Amino acid sequence: MRKDIAVIEGDYSGPEVVREAVKVMKRTAEVFGHQFSFTNVLMGGAALDATGNCLPQRTLDRCLASDSVLLGAVGGPKWDDVDRNNRPETGLLRLRKGMKLFSNLRPARVFPQLAAASSLKPEIVAEGIDFVIVRELVGGIYFGVHETVIENGVEKATDTMSYSEPEIERILRVAFETARKRRRGLVSVDKSNVLDCSRLWTKVFHRMATDYPDVQAQDMLVDNAAMQIVRRPSQFDVIVTENMFGDILSDEASMVTGSIGLIPSSSLGETSCGLYEPIHGSAPDIAGKNVVNPIGAILSGSMMMKYSFGMLEESAAVDAAVNRALDEGYRTGDIMSDGCKKLKTVEMGDLVASYIS
Repeated sequence: MRKDIAVIEGDYSGPEVVREAVKVMKRTAEVFGHQFSFTNVLMGGAALDATGNCLPQRTLDRCLASDSVLLGAVGGPKWDDVDRNNRPETGLLRLRKGMKLFSNLRPARVFPQLAAASSLKPEIVAEGIDFVIVRELVGGIYFGVHETVIENGVEKATDTMSYSEPEIERILRVAFETARKRRRGLVSVDKSNVLDCSRLWTKVFHRMATDYPDVQAQDMLVDNAAMQIVRRPSQFDVIVTENMFGDILSDEASMVTGSIGLIPSSSLGETSCGLYEPIHGSAPDIAGKNVVNPIGAILSGSMMMKYSFGMLEESAAVDAAVNRALDEGYRTGDIMSDGCKKLKTVEMGDLVASYIS
């Protein structure tokens, strides 16, 4: 099988982890008899420096023509003073919208080998942390009207949130179907005691739940959900929510698992061409030091093979290779503990690739 993959290495430490993910994917293709071709394109700060545009049209065109996209984190202090409409993060929003990627799936689970790294009490971690957050990606306040004006000599900023019924339906359907493939539990997170958007969301959620009688569906206010994720994360199987709430809750969930460097994510739309990326930022403070954890990026490649290419055996082989490395006590600095062997970024990538079989 041949697959063409667009690669956006990103900024600061982004290229370091993406290159290790590509290394592991190339090894997987070699072992399983596939052909993966990788084409590097620019977005974010690197694109700004080279072209003056956070998302050049040729980058979007290349991504749309590819079978999938692998992405490293974009942005950083170098571009803090860039106009908001051309910031690196704006390029990411435009890419998601241009590719029509409306759903983000982010797993949150504790690797048994790293249970001690969680910020939660051991007895809470022992109950198990293994859930998925399904986040709506191209609607809500991030894509609403943003306006800053002067009224009577006072600066006033306004950001609007809106959702239509079809937008809500399509992300909820992804969540219900995801729950069916897991443990059949689904929690919809909203702020329906305050927001009209959330009241519509809840109305649609309750209506659609009747189409999925095999899924245990409930709703939860976002402030309570934030508390429950740190109080008893084992209660969750799949969480679905709108864009901003999902952004916040998924970052919270990643930290209770022990390290943000371990978590992959997938962004999908109506076609199999998806966008895959580790959830961590560009980490300017450790960029170029060969110390950043590449596992989140490597597992993003695994998710790509599973969800976009239907390569279940290949994806499982990558996951098994990562688990073997952790089982044998190999760690990067962010997850290092006594008695383990500390590896550089490239060394971890080399090790995982060598374990693909």
